[in-house]
Amino acid sequence: MKSRILSGMQPSGRLHLGNYMGALANWITLQDQYDGYFFVADWHALSTNYADTAHIQAFTRDMVIDWLSAGLDPDKATIFIQSQVPNHAVLHVLLSMITPIPWLERIPTYKEQQEQLEDRDLSTYGFLGYPILQSADVLIYNADFVPVGIDQAPHVELTRAIARRFNSLYTPVFKEPQTLLTETPKLPGTDGRKMSKSYNNAIYLSDPEDTVREKLRTMVTDPARKRRKDPGNPDVCPVYDLHKVYSGQPVLEQVNNECRTAEIGCIDCKKHLGDALVDRLQPIWERNRTIRETPTLVDEVVREGAKRAQTTSHVTMDSVRQAMGI
Repeated sequence: MKSRILSGMQPSGRLHLGNYMGALANWITLQDQYDGYFFVADWHALSTNYADTAHIQAFTRDMVIDWLSAGLDPDKATIFIQSQVPNHAVLHVLLSMITPIPWLERIPTYKEQQEQLEDRDLSTYGFLGYPILQSADVLIYNADFVPVGIDQAPHVELTRAIARRFNSLYTPVFKEPQTLLTETPKLPGTDGRKMSKSYNNAIYLSDPEDTVREKLRTMVTDPARKRRKDPGNPDVCPVYDLHKVYSGQPVLEQVNNECRTAEIGCIDCKKHLGDALVDRLQPIWERNRTIRETPTLVDEVVREGAKRAQTTSHVTMDSVRQAMGI
């Protein structure tokens, strides 16, 4: 049998290239190698956005459409919505009974997000305890691996610690999942900062071709290159950073050499990037159109995914209840 992996994303709107390269593209590769469970973390979205839930359902649907459009395959992986599998919440409650509060307060993102999201009241148990829910997400399926970026590795370590504590207090039930580190390229947005919805600098998977090319046309470049005849420095150019991800080696070398000698201007450089990016996104756009022409498809995918996930989670919960004597 294949080893099992689990990962999820919070529904916060349409996915952009940073989301795609940071997680989704890796999931699509891994779905052929592992027994993959991928879920929309709608309950997790409440940990910081509990006061504004109006768009969660729409964002959830858009996220699943983006996943399917990008190539996540429900015939290869289990795709579901967290809130449609109630055992996540049940295990969360049980694990919260045995998890020391200092373990949660040491999670790096706990204080970081409190500082970054000063406009929100995050003095809630839901925010403090969301790492336990993350642990329940993983342990309910006894996942072998959790594909994450380096910033999420502490959450996997907490999950391992909770699994060890449960197994030592009761009867061994849970595997200790391993971190499957994901190499994620730094993807700049159109203003040169990290690509982010909140910065309004993102290129989305569902943006049409003319929108993609227009966003690239206005993208910042080497700040020292003021005129067309000035030599540029690709090493400090956000456009070149995207070239390194999306352009083939011949174009990459051409742009690198001709920018440094001013043989090529920023407009032509961006056109080369636009061609490479459109070539990469074209299959995604085609699948997106097909999916949206079949409105029931998304409902069928998440319904079947929830059934499979619930079946697996019941097996784990039976063992948990027997171990705890409840």
